[in-house]
Amino acid sequence: MDFDQQRLESIAGIALEKAKALGATEADVNVSQGAGFSVTGRLQDVETIEHHRDQGMGITVYVNQQKGSASSSDLSPAAVAETVAKACSLASYAAKDDCAGLADPKRLASSWPDLDLWHPWGISVVDAIALSLECEAAARAVDTRINNSEGATVSAAEGISLYANSNGFMGVYPDSHHSVSCSVIAQEGDEMQRDYEYTASRVPGELRAAIEVGQEAGLRTVQRLGSRKLDTRNTPVIFPARLARGLFGHLVGAVSGGALYRKSSFLLDSLGTRVLPEFISITEQPHIPRALGSAPFDAEGVATYEHDLVRAGILESYVLASYSARKLGKESTGNAGGVHNLVVSHSDIDFAGLLAQMDTGLLVTELMGQGVNTVTGDYSRGAAGFWVEKGVIQYPVHEITIAGNLKQMYSQIVTVANDVDLRGGIRSGSVLLETMTVAGS
Repeated sequence: MDFDQQRLESIAGIALEKAKALGATEADVNVSQGAGFSVTGRLQDVETIEHHRDQGMGITVYVNQQKGSASSSDLSPAAVAETVAKACSLASYAAKDDCAGLADPKRLASSWPDLDLWHPWGISVVDAIALSLECEAAARAVDTRINNSEGATVSAAEGISLYANSNGFMGVYPDSHHSVSCSVIAQEGDEMQRDYEYTASRVPGELRAAIEVGQEAGLRTVQRLGSRKLDTRNTPVIFPARLARGLFGHLVGAVSGGALYRKSSFLLDSLGTRVLPEFISITEQPHIPRALGSAPFDAEGVATYEHDLVRAGILESYVLASYSARKLGKESTGNAGGVHNLVVSHSDIDFAGLLAQMDTGLLVTELMGQGVNTVTGDYSRGAAGFWVEKGVIQYPVHEITIAGNLKQMYSQIVTVANDVDLRGGIRSGSVLLETMTVAGS
């Protein structure tokens, strides 16, 4: 896709000028363009082909700390003017909020590195279809018991986004995101099981081979056949790397500004206190080239920077945008829009070593439901996985629930393995917890 950066800059400038003319004391605007497609092959036929090409503008105005927002997918001059006028009109009805407003001008990014985030994938739809069918075929070839499929999907997307505000900031950069995924179903007697695998990257050449993705999906699926139930017990639990990011994601949510100023977090007033074992640190590294979570500035134009969220188990920083920072009497941490590459420290132990260290316990491979109370930290989710004895996987298990309290769970992390999963904004290896309650039959 050929991006017209000058057009985006012009639209942003016109919107900000219009907002000022209508009485806005402050304003910011986001303008974006994106394009891409995805194809899904199922049972060796084309299931879907989807193309998308979109654009949009969102503007927020502040009239003496009264806030109004509006958006439009029409970027014509008339539509831009109408959208700005609607935002100003909405602001006139809003209550004054002393914490509302743009980010502190001193915190805005003045320069930033090229993070190498834009790598278009020149694959044609025809070749993408062939790749998806190749991926699914590899999965189904793993075992004759794989007799159905939810399909294999190949996706390619790229876009450009611009943020500008009335304090003189304007920042823009393109990015891309590509993926290959596969999910298949295996049956043995009356039992049916499904599982999946995927690869994702900004760079097409860094995706795993489609055949490997399919084979892994097929293997994971077949391994779940013969699942048993467990009786209720307390036992050590391993969260593999693909699920561990969610475990630490709950911590991020609990130390984020919105939860804190609303007093709806189980980690209220935890700054400077121990929230994880001493051997764990979590560092935000927003400038890793090509990484999926990288960004030169946040959604408010605040410069992103490397800093510790947790250092040697001690909570060093909250996760704050400008509004929540003001509500808490603090400064933005450059996290408007979320975190950027949280890297969890790990040991030298690999996954096999982690199983050996656990000796006997539960390896969780799937979590279901949303049973996490961010106010109390209570955690209870449906799960499936494998029972492990003497460091060796014995058999698959299903129809169980794992439960605990996040505060205690974090304190009982025994080891983080070195099998770090890079496919998201939180980078963690597999995590061994000392004990959780497993509820079964």
